[in-house]
Amino acid sequence: MTIRLTRAKFVLRHPLRFAWRVLTGFRANQGLLLAGAVAYYTLLSIVPMFALILVVLSQLFDTELLLATTRDYLALVAPDPAAALTAQIETFLANWKVVGVIGLAILLFFSSLAFTSLENAMSVIFFHRVTIRRRHFLVSAIIPYLYILLFALGLLAVTALSAALHAFDDRMVRVFGQTWSLSGQAGLVTYVMGVAGEILLLTSLYLVMPVGQLALRHALIGGVTAALLWELTRHFLIWYFSTLSLVNVVYGTFAAAIMILLSLEAAAVILLLGAQVIAEYERIGMGRTGKLDLGAPDTRASRPG
Repeated sequence: MTIRLTRAKFVLRHPLRFAWRVLTGFRANQGLLLAGAVAYYTLLSIVPMFALILVVLSQLFDTELLLATTRDYLALVAPDPAAALTAQIETFLANWKVVGVIGLAILLFFSSLAFTSLENAMSVIFFHRVTIRRRHFLVSAIIPYLYILLFALGLLAVTALSAALHAFDDRMVRVFGQTWSLSGQAGLVTYVMGVAGEILLLTSLYLVMPVGQLALRHALIGGVTAALLWELTRHFLIWYFSTLSLVNVVYGTFAAAIMILLSLEAAAVILLLGAQVIAEYERIGMGRTGKLDLGAPDTRASRPG
């Protein structure tokens, strides 16, 4: 409790100093390079992951409803090119039977690459935990597929709720003497659930990906902060790509892939920067003497390799 209060007191008294520690640590850990790797592997993973999830869920729900929900979810990650991603997933769904068992296994492998690269990036940022305790390789192998299952369950819940709301589109409800129409509420509910899902996902990533146990309050604060930062960044990217961007002029047919990669890069930077905040907060009380460490971060230990 004393260390916790001392850490909080240090951050409140020296916010700029703590922010400098975070930025210095992020730079020493080559955070932009790590974010680029996470974004690249996420780009490889996002289409096969959603395609496999939709192949399973299409046995339970209408494909068009699933694709509409998926488009709304992808718009939270890659705002401008969400339609292009959804179209590619739709093409796969129309031809998935020709892929075969081996092809599905390969797609499942590619679906896990994003989580594997993220875990490796987290191990660099939380290096002080890795030196004390290492995670069993079987646990690292299982984590990506548990997250894929979590995505599938989340998409299942949102799709079921959207289907129920669409069924009541023409209904009117009376609450406290006021009459309300349920028409058009499916989109709002999907967005709210999407943002809530963002927060839960980010919080779980901060809890699970680093080695060892992280306090839930730290992970939740990181998850909420990262989600809010991403919502601001996402709206900025929508404005940028629609008004100032020259991506279509410069890259031509590659523009969609470039915009997706830029969106994923921005999301990865926010995610890893949130992890760096948590890591630096933890390291305040981990000086070599075991006392509160108010000095600069040990950049030599944080450099990979």
